[in-house]
Amino acid sequence: MKKIIAVLSVFMLTTFAIFAQSSDMTQLAVVKLNKNEFITLKQLKTRCTAYEKSLGRALTVEERKQVLDTVIEEKLIVQAATKAGINIPDSYVDEYFVQGMSSQLGVSVTEKELEDLIKKSQNKTLDELLIEQTGMNRTEYKAHLKTQLMMQQYVVQENQTAIQSVSATDEEIRMAYESNKSSFVWNDMMKVFMVIVPKGNKPDDAKLKLVDLLNKYNDKKLSAEQIAAQSQTADAGYQAGQMLLPKTEAAANGIGMTLQNLIYLFAQKEGYTSDAEETDVDYRFISVLKKYDAKMLAIGDIVQPETTVTVYEYIRSNLTQQKQQIYVNQLAANLSKTLHTAENVEMKKTGAALDKLLEWGN
Repeated sequence: MKKIIAVLSVFMLTTFAIFAQSSDMTQLAVVKLNKNEFITLKQLKTRCTAYEKSLGRALTVEERKQVLDTVIEEKLIVQAATKAGINIPDSYVDEYFVQGMSSQLGVSVTEKELEDLIKKSQNKTLDELLIEQTGMNRTEYKAHLKTQLMMQQYVVQENQTAIQSVSATDEEIRMAYESNKSSFVWNDMMKVFMVIVPKGNKPDDAKLKLVDLLNKYNDKKLSAEQIAAQSQTADAGYQAGQMLLPKTEAAANGIGMTLQNLIYLFAQKEGYTSDAEETDVDYRFISVLKKYDAKMLAIGDIVQPETTVTVYEYIRSNLTQQKQQIYVNQLAANLSKTLHTAENVEMKKTGAALDKLLEWGN
């Protein structure tokens, strides 16, 4: 008897799982401006999860209907963009994704370096982190980014002149500076020159190459600029370049260094050059070229050492971008409402049937 019950339990669980999967594939609507594109319950759940993680609560049925409208209208604009010949290459989406993640970390990384950094610092995969933060895995998140980029490019292309006429005023710029004055500061920073020779399959050869470059640099037989230029040749076998580093843990992680070692480097005088150092994957040396102390910035000061952009210009650029983005969003909303017609969208579920499907988790 127990065996029969156990078999029935397994059967019921399997049946429930199949039913749940089948339910998730229920079609809620079809967008057909340029082609037939179905929106499933699973797609809606994914998007709602992203909003719910951001809000820290479950959405109501009415809010989920609004999200469904948003997904429909996004697909309408993307189809209109495709019809107009707009296409965003996956390589551009990949680059945009990495730039966004690099901006959050405060250091420039490749996608592989990003994966390694997250695994090392949080003991999670990149997919796990994205699902935790957005409810979407990497593939889904990149697809979402591509949608946003296509929508924006289409709206901008169709309204370029009007968008370019939107800009920040002098009064808005000065008001923004006064209300955020405490945030306009330099952290302690230093300009460094760094040379890295990957170990590869020949660690002894890598060490010899690094030591040779270090000796030539110390003896002034090769300058930082010359070593960096030679690193660009196909058979160089090393990387070299100058960079500006803030005194932060993110910056230290970005160059494979501990914060303690970075602070030690900040304590050295300009002109200091390290000995040849070994990590798990390479040999390297680093030289301190110039140091910058932390300070409050006036509106006419440059935003960052080694640049010419002032705080005023920085604020003007950012405010203008914000105002233009708001305007683009308004244009997109107006366009989507225009496209959202019975001819372009067929609702597969409406009324009580739709409400029932949107009650998941409640």
